[in-house]
Amino acid sequence: MTQVNNTIYFYSVHEEPYGVFSNFSAHGFELDGHYWQTSEHYFQAQKFVGTSHYHDVRRAKSPMEAARTGRDRKRPLRKDWESVKDDVMRRAVWAKFTTHEELSELLLSTGKMKLVENTTGDFYWGCGRDGSGKNKLGAILIETREKLASEHMEDQP
Repeated sequence: MTQVNNTIYFYSVHEEPYGVFSNFSAHGFELDGHYWQTSEHYFQAQKFVGTSHYHDVRRAKSPMEAARTGRDRKRPLRKDWESVKDDVMRRAVWAKFTTHEELSELLLSTGKMKLVENTTGDFYWGCGRDGSGKNKLGAILIETREKLASEHMEDQP
């Protein structure tokens, strides 16, 4: 994790304290009638709803194995994947951060800072090698932070 100006860059789960923003962090939750070891497990499994591949991903021993299984193009993606993947990620992130209060507090503590998944190889979910990526995971974390902050304001007397 590095912090530059008003931006927090995160990637590895081992980087304190913001490594927990990674989908590989070991913060499980229940969603859609199942327990998910990580948000990576949930996200990757959603590519295969209604098939045996769904359960293969759900039962993966690690988030890396879940990611590898979910990215295996020999397995057929659901037809609407491109149109639903952002909302799938939103649901996973929301479930993770509302299940674990310490994560919610950490996310809220970032205030108005920009959050960037600092991955060289992913130009969609992260910033990509040259920083020109869409950083969709960072954007979804910021949306989640805003929603959590709004709910905390409503809870105040």
